[in-house]
Amino acid sequence: MRLLTAAATTLALTLGAQFAAAAPIELKFSHVVAENTPKGQMALKFRDLVAERMGDKVEVKVFPNSQLFGDNKVLEAMLLGDVQMAAPSLSKFQKYTKSLQVFDLPFLFKDMEAVERFQQSDKGQELLNSLRKRGLVGLGYLHNGMKQLSANDPLRVPADAAGKKFRIMTSDVLQAQFEQVDAVPLKKPFSEVFTLLQTKAIDGAENPWSNIYSKKFHEVQPYITETNHGVLDYLVVTSAEFWNGLDDDVRAELKKALDESIAYGNSISG
Repeated sequence: MRLLTAAATTLALTLGAQFAAAAPIELKFSHVVAENTPKGQMALKFRDLVAERMGDKVEVKVFPNSQLFGDNKVLEAMLLGDVQMAAPSLSKFQKYTKSLQVFDLPFLFKDMEAVERFQQSDKGQELLNSLRKRGLVGLGYLHNGMKQLSANDPLRVPADAAGKKFRIMTSDVLQAQFEQVDAVPLKKPFSEVFTLLQTKAIDGAENPWSNIYSKKFHEVQPYITETNHGVLDYLVVTSAEFWNGLDDDVRAELKKALDESIAYGNSISG
């Protein structure tokens, strides 16, 4: 009887260990925009490709609209292991590297084709990898588009922006950009922009068309000026601890699915 009990116990422990080992890796993907945006669609594409190809090895859970973290907090959360993947705007990496601020310079790129060429160049890839020394791994650039200006009043010449309050991302370069035209830049979370515009706590903002449409900024801002004055792109990123802790085959499969998803997101970014 004791032998049977011992055998049963051993079998139970063995099966339990096997089931525990088979539990899928949970990958939380946090972002701040709506699902009907290039980034939102890219994240869903990634989730679906992983589910299709990797079975029970990895489960991707997507959290849009700042459900988990805003861009200003998500990188800290990532380094703590609370989220495994995100795609903050390039402006949000200022705390970790100054190099990516080059993308905030106004009128640096003529169009998205010029942005793509630079990002895929040796220098662009060097910038993508500049976060490794801070414990973050850049996995790919994701397009969102050129920025436009929305405001409560028409903006026909730079002087029209003087004295007006504009929401900006947490970038010193963007702050300097608006100060050059005597505007008042305010660093505020993206999740607050609609309310700030609706209550007229700010007079305007800069966003690509996808953000303006998906967040319905056009419903509370009567004027939009097509300026194409800068780019607002993202960097898909994970923590080095999470990425390096994956088995080689899992990491390779995830990267392949992610590359395809980013290509899809870029193809619909306009």
